[in-house]
Amino acid sequence: MTTPMTLNSKSKGASARWGQEAISLLVIVFFVMPLVWMLLAAFKPQTEVFLGKLLPSRWEWGNLKLAWESAPFGRYLLNSLLISLITTAAVVTTSALAAYAFARMTFPLKGLLFALALGTLMIPGDVLLIPNFMTVRQFGWLNSYQALIVPFAASAFGVFLLRQAFLQTPVELEEAARLDGATPAQYLRMILLPVNTPVLSALSILTFLSSWNALVWPLVVTNRDEFRTVQVGLASFSSLEGSNLPLVMAATVIVVTPMLLFYIFAQKWFIESAAASGLKG
Repeated sequence: MTTPMTLNSKSKGASARWGQEAISLLVIVFFVMPLVWMLLAAFKPQTEVFLGKLLPSRWEWGNLKLAWESAPFGRYLLNSLLISLITTAAVVTTSALAAYAFARMTFPLKGLLFALALGTLMIPGDVLLIPNFMTVRQFGWLNSYQALIVPFAASAFGVFLLRQAFLQTPVELEEAARLDGATPAQYLRMILLPVNTPVLSALSILTFLSSWNALVWPLVVTNRDEFRTVQVGLASFSSLEGSNLPLVMAATVIVVTPMLLFYIFAQKWFIESAAASGLKG
């Protein structure tokens, strides 16, 4: 039998859900509107950008082609993809090896070394800009892929994240692997890493996005188009074509599209990676 109290609680629950959905919709609109404006501005005539009209009176599809031909965006995208993939692979490899050592091995000063590694997380990246630049210049790596990859081939955050995951992995798995004759390297590669795939994917995605979106360091160590990343290329293009806003927005669409497509097709990985990084931290 339905009582007035039950009906009242149901109506309150429905009202709360409607309120949450309304707030979620407002947040979505707040974050999506700049992207919509960028996309529409990319196909507007230059004279209509600041008229306050949302839709263009005439769609200028040639803006994309003109922006693509005005700068070597193909080279920029290839550079960013190559650098991001290699950096991600290097960070995952070095973090996994160091995390296994800190989680499963015993050696002198292990606690101190781990504390020093974590201490580097407290140092702002801008403080290391000049020392890293001086080091790279001494090596003769300016305008090279080495300068864009090597300084970021290891991550203290990655070591911490994987160490926490390895510590929560049952020790019985390692004991069983040793009884079967597996070496530490085989156990790490064949059991420990596959078991912690969500954490590995979280580290990989965060590293890839950080490398792809990097601007200051690539801007400092490169001044030639053949080594510029897509963010530096877009910044340079914007400074040259700043008066032609539709062309700049068209170039921005070219730069943003690969990441949007990547997110659409790998949305499940993003969600699982965010959950894994939060639970294992």
